Amino acid sequence: MNFGSFWADIIATIVGGIGLTFLFFLAREKFFPIPAITGRWYLEMVTVNTAYNPYKNMVLRYVIVIFREGNYLKGSAEKIYEKSSNGEREFNGKNRTRSVIEGYVEKKYLGKDRVYLHAVEAGHGRESTNFYNLLVKSETEMIGAFNSMVANQDGKVVCQREQF
Repeated sequence: MNFGSFWADIIATIVGGIGLTFLFFLAREKFFPIPAITGRWYLEMVTVNTAYNPYKNMVLRYVIVIFREGNYLKGSAEKIYEKSSNGEREFNGKNRTRSVIEGYVEKKYLGKDRVYLHAVEAGHGRESTNFYNLLVKSETEMIGAFNSMVANQDGKVVCQREQF
């Protein structure tokens, strides 16, 4: 047994492991980073299916603020617009309803990243829950679907940096 060769093999394995770890770190941070979604977004929901027919095709818009901590997301939202069978209106000041948002980013290395958000809205009549499943198209746009406990609604959602 040659001890010189043994120690050379051990050192080569350690150096190779450190090098490989550095390459994986570099790839994750530089080539496949978690999307930069912290900040203000404008979200638009369009109801497609609902148990309450007057809500069909209703459009709701929110301004949301998201803070990212690793893959975990938290934030808040305010309803700013509604277009429904009752007409069209914007919400300002005390008339806005607020939501608390929690969620996470699902990192996809071989596809588009996904964002899942759970919002609890303190509505005018009662508290309600919305769930958003969003595909990250870019750092300025996400698209997807929503489900709401209000009248068993679901539909399409667009989330973008620019106001609608």
